Amino acid sequence: MKAEKSNNFGYNKGLRKFANKNRNNATKAEACLWKYALSKKKTGYTFKRQRPVLNYIADFMCQELSLIIEVDGSSHDDLHVRINDLNRQMKLENAGFTVIRFSNEDVLKNMDEVRRSISEVVAKLGRGSSSL
Repeated sequence: MKAEKSNNFGYNKGLRKFANKNRNNATKAEACLWKYALSKKKTGYTFKRQRPVLNYIADFMCQELSLIIEVDGSSHDDLHVRINDLNRQMKLENAGFTVIRFSNEDVLKNMDEVRRSISEVVAKLGRGSSSL
């Protein structure tokens, strides 16, 4: 059973400054995912970039679906970083979010597959109106 999120969906005002900095310095993969896969026109839902959630900054979050999408660069191949990622994901999932991850390489080289994966999750969590 998932824990209930508060009315503000775990928004952490204390991380707003860092989130804004991240938003203004998006990676190429994050920018591509934002432009080619996460528009409301494509998904039927509003996604926010670099959203402070709990004690973390999610790359992308859809409040309506309680969905977080992470885009991981090569630094996430490190064992310690992977362990931190898993701990973070467990905390977010315990707070009621679904978390999905893609590598930078997948986003940049397999966008059709990434969009299909997102579409499947959106259809499962939402009203099934995704047209990715």
